[in-house]
Amino acid sequence: MTEFVTVDVTATLELRDRVLARRAFRDVRATPLAFVARAYLHALRRTPMATARWDEAAQEIVVPGQVNLGIAAATPRGLVVPNVKAADRMDLRDLAVAIDDLAQTARAGRTTPESMAHGTTTITNVGVFGVDTGTPILNPGETAILAVGAIRRTPWVVGEGADERIEPRSVLQLALSFDHRVLDGAEGSRVLADTAAILRDPTEAFL
Repeated sequence: MTEFVTVDVTATLELRDRVLARRAFRDVRATPLAFVARAYLHALRRTPMATARWDEAAQEIVVPGQVNLGIAAATPRGLVVPNVKAADRMDLRDLAVAIDDLAQTARAGRTTPESMAHGTTTITNVGVFGVDTGTPILNPGETAILAVGAIRRTPWVVGEGADERIEPRSVLQLALSFDHRVLDGAEGSRVLADTAAILRDPTEAFL
């Protein structure tokens, strides 16, 4: 099953600007993808079953002890999906560095089999190709995959009641595909909604 949501990420991009101005991030390539990944990891904490897998032989669901976050990368040799081991235990800076390292290693054709093993969930960034969204296909053995579309400046309704108005905002689309044998519709919807809520208002991550 695949579900979609369109989200105003203006506040997250403003937060990114403030973060990049900090001394600790001076030499860090913290792309918007790192912030999406951070939001997704927060959402997975609330619904850990999204990182579980279906064991066909044992006919049971297996829940991992950590989140190994796959980052799909297009390379001259085709698509590879290396993963950041224990991504859920990293702060934003370490996560941004790890994602950038995976991307550079993949583009250089140096991705190892071990770096692609034991993934628990994946993000695919179709936005780098100017694509708004898609229906991502699950990485074998995983229960959920999040597709991230291009960020576009879009007329958007903000405010409520008498304060309601249209403003240009930074908006993107997310798509979450998930395996119904492990994750039901309510749980999958919660993961996607929680990810969107954090990107809409990053203070949600602290609640």
